[in-house]
Amino acid sequence: MSVAFRRESDEEHKEPKFEIPMVPGPNLVTPRGKALIEAKVAELEAAVALETQEEPREVLRRELRYWNTRRTTAEIAPPPEDGVAGIGTRVRIRMGGKERVLEIVGHDEAEPAADRLSFQAPLAKALIGLEEGERADFNGRPEAIEILSVERLFSASTR
Repeated sequence: MSVAFRRESDEEHKEPKFEIPMVPGPNLVTPRGKALIEAKVAELEAAVALETQEEPREVLRRELRYWNTRRTTAEIAPPPEDGVAGIGTRVRIRMGGKERVLEIVGHDEAEPAADRLSFQAPLAKALIGLEEGERADFNGRPEAIEILSVERLFSASTR
């Protein structure tokens, strides 16, 4: 039989499985973010132990490798000075005539729909280092954001 008609294994035709890409830069987290990573690792370890089929188990293992790396590299962000926007703060702003309350957190803790922004997000970057009463340029508009208040999400002792 010609080699051209021989069926090769199914494995040869599958797309390669790459690792889940890591976010570049430091893995700064809040205490809540560190706890969320720990919980995710525990959840995935339990799921891997319970999974009986190889393909779904390998998907879970891949995700577990990602979260184990995130856990290993996680650093609790240093607390910002009182009244200064930074990782682990809740910032009330006025932008475009509307008030909004945002939390600046680590990447894995971010939920933009819940106004919880990664410190690497453009809006969070514009706020970091600012204090109540200051204004920030944003999206090409000068003084587009006014900082109304800044409060820590966690006390310095919980870090």
